Amino acid sequence: MRKLLYGMNLSVDGYISAPGDDLGWSEPNDELFQWWLGEERAIELFLYGRRLWETMSSYWPTGDQQPGATAADIEFARNWRDTPKVVFSSTLDEVDWNARLFAGDAVAEIARLKPEDGGPMRVGGAKLAAAAMRAGLIDEYTIVTHPVLVGGGAPFFTVLDSWVNLRLVETRTFAGGVVLNRYETRR
Repeated sequence: MRKLLYGMNLSVDGYISAPGDDLGWSEPNDELFQWWLGEERAIELFLYGRRLWETMSSYWPTGDQQPGATAADIEFARNWRDTPKVVFSSTLDEVDWNARLFAGDAVAEIARLKPEDGGPMRVGGAKLAAAAMRAGLIDEYTIVTHPVLVGGGAPFFTVLDSWVNLRLVETRTFAGGVVLNRYETRR
């Protein structure tokens, strides 16, 4: 059975983007970017909502060809292009870069994918992750907290119908006071 992971950079007040989709506060330093790269290499299937898909596909298909691209940027771009992706959207007509479009019930499709053989899947995008969270599908949460309050935006967590008990499995501090906490869902 595949594990479903949800992890993002977030502010101390719990947002993955500030108002206006501003992500400037979450720029990773080299150490954190390398860590994220290692995490992404372990993923066998990315699950994206439309907005995160548009953000990622606007840069990473050619991220390795950008002026000043580092070795880590090059590796991240190649990994991103090579890793299969499912994009959940009812408004897009097509996707590319090793992705397939799914316009139906996202929760049902994620639930269908979980029992398949294979490595971990990562869900990305606040609305898509919220739906998976409410359905109890997420097996692991990776919370990378940056020392900033942004006052609003897209929240990491959603309103739930019941508690989700977690077990802390990793904690780490990065330069600049960025703190990683990884939790497994207790089932």
